[in-house]
Amino acid sequence: MLARVLRSAPIVALLVALTACTGEQAAPPAPTAPSASSVPTAPATTGRTAPADGVYVSVGDSYATGYRPADDGAPAGATRDGFAHLVAERTGMRLVNVGCSGATSASLRDEPGCAEFNRAPGAPDPGGRTQLDAAVAALRENEGRVGLVTVVIGGNDLTPCATARDVLTCTSEAVAEIQANLAAILPVLREAAGDAPIVGLTYPDVFLGAWVSAAFPDGQNLARQSVPLFRDFFNPVLEAEYEKVDATFADVTAATGAYEPLTETTEDPAYGPVPAPVAKVCALTYFCEHTDVHPTPAGHEAIAAAVLSAANY
Repeated sequence: MLARVLRSAPIVALLVALTACTGEQAAPPAPTAPSASSVPTAPATTGRTAPADGVYVSVGDSYATGYRPADDGAPAGATRDGFAHLVAERTGMRLVNVGCSGATSASLRDEPGCAEFNRAPGAPDPGGRTQLDAAVAALRENEGRVGLVTVVIGGNDLTPCATARDVLTCTSEAVAEIQANLAAILPVLREAAGDAPIVGLTYPDVFLGAWVSAAFPDGQNLARQSVPLFRDFFNPVLEAEYEKVDATFADVTAATGAYEPLTETTEDPAYGPVPAPVAKVCALTYFCEHTDVHPTPAGHEAIAAAVLSAANY
């Protein structure tokens, strides 16, 4: 089944093009916020307790930094609506966000520095350090006080495949590179973090939004095919690497409703009767109306809920 899905060049091109969390794109205002009953919210703190003077280290790309497109005249950029800020607020931990919009699994290891625009609000300047080195330094400086590490990376690795001559080969090689880089990155983070919980994340299936997007004439078919791409290909690779270092994998794709049946419909205020997973991705990301892959504030709420649940906070 996987080989058959991956040979559909349009959906693979869609996948690799839209998972580019570069932090450099802009979009019109966000779609109407969903009702409170339709959006997952962060659970109350009932499990693990943050250490005294606890520190939370956030690692990754524009999802980690809280990037959002331009909205109501405000410039595009990282905001404090991001899931990392929400998790820090709800656990009472001090956030050290070393994420960098546009990061790939390779640049996280090898590329020094991060432009100010691509950093999270209030994030430290990494100077000449790579993101991995900056994360390790933060973890070692706060030994005994680290209460959580989150990692969200991999979307940008797939970007070049959007224009590749052989999309299938490019995508397969990109996922193999993500796997190899995670295999090098995660043990380093684990050693520096000690026994602190590490949570690895994936992404919402924004491609479900093709169901209602005028930009994709065959959008319903593309939306259907996106589900196994996440469920059976990309996410299992990520999960396997996180498990090797005793990290918890937060399946954000599942947490945002992507695996629910597409045969069950709900009434969307903008698009009428649509499958429930489509309505959810329209509410939780900027994709359906503006073809932007980044989470809305409600989307970051849902991701924060997944992180807190995975870390047992």
